[in-house]
Amino acid sequence: MHFPVNITIGKSHIPVHFVCETLSYFVGYRYYLYLRRQTVDQISDHNRLLIFIGAAFGAFVGSHVVGVLENPMLLSHFGLIYFMGNKTIVGGMLGGLIGVELTKKQIGVTVSSGDMMVYPLILAMIIGRTGCFLAGLEDGTYGIASNLPWAIDFGDGIRRHPTNLYEIIFWLLLWVALQLIEKKHSFAGGARFKVFMVSYLLFRLLIEFIKPDYFFDFGLSVIQLVCISGILYYYKVFLYPSKLIKAYA
Repeated sequence: MHFPVNITIGKSHIPVHFVCETLSYFVGYRYYLYLRRQTVDQISDHNRLLIFIGAAFGAFVGSHVVGVLENPMLLSHFGLIYFMGNKTIVGGMLGGLIGVELTKKQIGVTVSSGDMMVYPLILAMIIGRTGCFLAGLEDGTYGIASNLPWAIDFGDGIRRHPTNLYEIIFWLLLWVALQLIEKKHSFAGGARFKVFMVSYLLFRLLIEFIKPDYFFDFGLSVIQLVCISGILYYYKVFLYPSKLIKAYA
């Protein structure tokens, strides 16, 4: 396979990464609508829309702010183009979380709004990371050099950890794990989303060690520091895990 993978139409080329990213939004949202039709939503359509707007705005800001801070050595290049060209999922998730919580506080919504989004988000992440993998070196989500049998040459002659594939495997395993849990138990309100967030933050905290990030002298990267802050926010998941389960199904 040659990276990056593009779709050729006549003399034009469409990056598969762009196609996958677009599909991730479309398919993820359609899946969310499907799930919402199968359940009784305690949040009105109007408030759901406001929450989506808050999530989108927070995710946009968080994704780009953390993306810009990811490499402090390049902050001298800061500008609109640099800001828009750098983004990260971790920042988007936590920024979206902040946006949702602030919006819910303003409109008086007290019930969990994230549980219904978990499976659509997982599906969207799988599609999106497939695009990251097919983008090769251009996407910047590859790992450090490796001699492991499954290491991949993304086009520069260096075999690397396919960390984007690792993430796809992580999402698939998390999806299966959540499904297995929910066959025997019922999550308490908001618990499914908390497990989703904590699991991903822990995964990213660890996987960043095999990615060519900028690490501070104390051995951690900006992404890892953001992950730790998110994990601390959800500290009750670790202190009171039994409260995640509401009742036997």
